[in-house]
Amino acid sequence: MRRAPGLSDTSSSGRRSQSPAAFGYVFPAIRGVQAHREFYVSMCPLRLIPRIFLFNEDELVPELRAQRVLNKGRIPEMARYILGNRDSYTFSALTASIDGDVRFEPLGETGDAQKLGSLQVSMHARFVINDGQHRRAAIEAAIRENPDLADETIAVVFFLDTGLERCQQMFADLNRHAIRPSTSLGVLYDHREDGAKVVKHSVLKLPLYRDLTEMERSTLSARSRKLFTLSALYTATRALLARLEDLSDEERRELATAFWDETAKLFPEWQQVLEQKLSAAEVRRDLLHTHGVVLQALGRVGNTLLREQPQAWKKSLKKLSRLDWSRSNAKLWEGRALVGGRVSKAGTHVTLTTNLIKAHLGLLLTPEEQRIEDALLRGEHAAN
Repeated sequence: MRRAPGLSDTSSSGRRSQSPAAFGYVFPAIRGVQAHREFYVSMCPLRLIPRIFLFNEDELVPELRAQRVLNKGRIPEMARYILGNRDSYTFSALTASIDGDVRFEPLGETGDAQKLGSLQVSMHARFVINDGQHRRAAIEAAIRENPDLADETIAVVFFLDTGLERCQQMFADLNRHAIRPSTSLGVLYDHREDGAKVVKHSVLKLPLYRDLTEMERSTLSARSRKLFTLSALYTATRALLARLEDLSDEERRELATAFWDETAKLFPEWQQVLEQKLSAAEVRRDLLHTHGVVLQALGRVGNTLLREQPQAWKKSLKKLSRLDWSRSNAKLWEGRALVGGRVSKAGTHVTLTTNLIKAHLGLLLTPEEQRIEDALLRGEHAAN
């Protein structure tokens, strides 16, 4: 993109443009049509993104804004993602509206040449981001840390601004059908984050987990033949390996695999589901040890065992087989893994489930775990 003189008197959209002496921006662009309106796709150097896409609507009330208020807490993480993955980061296109005079100059008058050309935009035009303001802010922050990023590019889709109402409608339309992938699918396709790599190694290496884990969805239907979700095992494995940073990647993978393999031996129902002697639905309905709240609690308990009993953790873990995991045992599980008879995976209930398992294994509670336990005994925990 470059600044260029000489915008013509009338743009391709029919708007009156600036005088020929005015300066403007020139974007190499491809012209398209949606809903009978022209739009343009271009590539912009990252250095220009913070300059032309300004964000100054924080002080306006929602009905006068064309976009959401910037969540500044998201920016550092997104910037670190770029900086930490210089050879593999991926950002999708920004979508913006141009409020000002524009003109499209095609390369030719026939065929594809009519669609390829340059989009000339008045220097006085205003660019409003309809989708991507957090990416724009992250790009600006990342360039401050690493100026070499400035010469890289990002795709931008330009629409012509026809007023606040249209911009607000575009924002609503662009976000209405945006659905985040499930956590399980995100973990399955993530080949960068250590936790994702570790849990996939364990799941794929152990036949029981490989066959009984739902890899795409983060919830199980009543009729599902699976016992676990990948997202639940991911969360549990992160808890298992917390504060074990001194281990190598290979040691973490092997330790997680050994722990989940040993755990599976303590719950014969899991093997019976694998052998089709029991249905997964029956086990999930009647027992608690396949549910996310318990898996995460097992990860936390396992972490304590690995740190405090590195040579004897398997022996201590065997006591789990003597715990009553029946969902019908409300006296044991109500207020911990269950609230009103329903499984709860809220953070407090994960801790209270962890406390019960720790007590069964003869492990001491941390000060925070003891605080939550005391609150339960005082009857301070409301149903979540």
